[in-house]
This record gives sequence, structure tokens and C-alpha cells, in this order.
Amino acid sequence: IDYKEKIDYKEEDFLKEVYITDKEYDKLKNLILDKKNIILQGSAGVGKSYAAKRLAYSIIGEKDNERVKMIQFHQSYSYEDFIMGYRPNENGFELEDGVFYKFCKEAEKDGRDYFLIIDEINRGNISKIFGELFMLIENDKRGKEYALELVYKDDEKFFVPENLYIIGLMNTADRSLAMLDYALRRRFIFIDIEPAFNKPQFKNDLENKNIDKDLINKIIEKFTKLNETIKSDKTLGKGYTIGHSYFCNRKNLNKEDYEDIINYEIAPTLKEYWFDNEDKAEKEIEELLNI
Repeated sequence: IDYKEKIDYKEEDFLKEVYITDKEYDKLKNLILDKKNIILQGSAGVGKSYAAKRLAYSIIGEKDNERVKMIQFHQSYSYEDFIMGYRPNENGFELEDGVFYKFCKEAEKDGRDYFLIIDEINRGNISKIFGELFMLIENDKRGKEYALELVYKDDEKFFVPENLYIIGLMNTADRSLAMLDYALRRRFIFIDIEPAFNKPQFKNDLENKNIDKDLINKIIEKFTKLNETIKSDKTLGKGYTIGHSYFCNRKNLNKEDYEDIINYEIAPTLKEYWFDNEDKAEKEIEELLNI
């Protein structure tokens, strides 16, 4: 078996797997092709990374993981990881290229569209990670005309090719993160990804797995109501809603499975949301379990 064999992936495949309409898809596609940098933002479980990969596949026309790369930022992620830096080896230190530098070079040589997906983009120190290249990711600063010398290579001018697109993913329910700086916001378009309990595709997908229709209706009813409660809570809001993906990647889903999802995945989140109001958290959990 050739595991590198590419599988065709078109717009219709995306629309079957991701819960958005064809009009929403066209808007999303046009925005990234124009701006070149977008951030999909939303609470946990709304399928941001799932949608991002499939958006990239649908634009390039196939499931090609050589042209669609996913990385994750964190507090210790650095310029040296992303662009280039010195790394220890048996002889001392050696200058090594980072993931973004290498990916840009691959895209430049190839000429076809490349997509870099950055999970948890708001967890990294953006100014530190991008360094002098922050300007070069702008859609009107791409190409050789805007090439800059790199910190570690003053004998080479580097640029971000026009055929490389960046999709950042951001969890809006992470209390530990400071607001994104203006420099990042100016270079990206922000797209909200919301729970899809009320989308017909969600219901159809569960029905196609032969899940009990009464249970499906209860899930839609319970989580639509819960998310309205979360949205109207002044200490929470839309960014803290519960996503639909808890129920999507299961071949089977019965009443016991549903209760396990509530007790072991969703209840801890609700207790954290209402950490200062235990009765409120318990009431909402009890309501979810009452099916």
C-alpha cells in the first residue's frame, strides 16, 4: 500500500464533513485566498482543527499532508523553533532551519498552494516567534520584492511566498491567555466557529449512524438550552459554549455513552465555568443527565 497516495478532496466533500453551508464555505475560501492569513476562533469542541484541515484539502483538491502542515504553539515555542537557530550536536552547535522556514522553501520551489495550520496560536509569544518576519506574512508583503535578511543568515534574503497560507486556531474559552496584540489582529481575519447542534447536518450525521432519534433530539434540545444559558452569563458568554464534536466521532452512541460524555468530559468543564457557584454547575449537569 502506498500511504503517500493522494485522495481527491473537493468542496462537496468538505460540505459533507463540516457543518457549514455552501455560502459560508465560499466566503471562508475567498477570505483566506485574499487575506492569506485567517484565525478560526471558538470554544473547545466546535471542530476548529477538523474544519481547518478540510478547508485546506478542499482548496488544494486533495488530502495532501505534505502541503498541509499542522503545528502547535506554546509558551516555550521560539523563533529558533519556527524560523531558525543554533542547536547542540556532537561537535558543538549547528544552525538548523525551523519549521516555517523549511515550509516556505518547499512552497516556493513547488508553486502549488501550501497551508500551515497553527493550533493554539494565541499561546505563543507571536512577536518573539515570528521576529523580523512578522511583516512578511501580510498579504501585500509577499514575494521577493519584500525579502529581508534573517537574524542568523545575513548572507541570504528571505521572503514568504504568495502560495503559502496560514490558518491559526484559537480557543476563546482559555482564561489564562492575555488579549492578542494588535499586530497579530491586523494581519489576520477572524472567523467564529460555533456549535452546530441546530444545523441539519449534525442531526443527519447522527441519524446516519443509526443513533436513537429520541436521544438525538434530546442532545439538540439540551445543548441548545445550555449554550443559551452560557451565552447569557455575564462572566462567560459566546466564547465558552459547548461544542458538538463530543458526539460526532463515535460509531455508537447510546444512553450510557451519553451519560459518560456528560459525567467525564462536559461536567468538569461546567464545574470550572461556575467554580464560584457549585449549585449552578450541579443544576446544569443534572439537567443534561435528565433524558
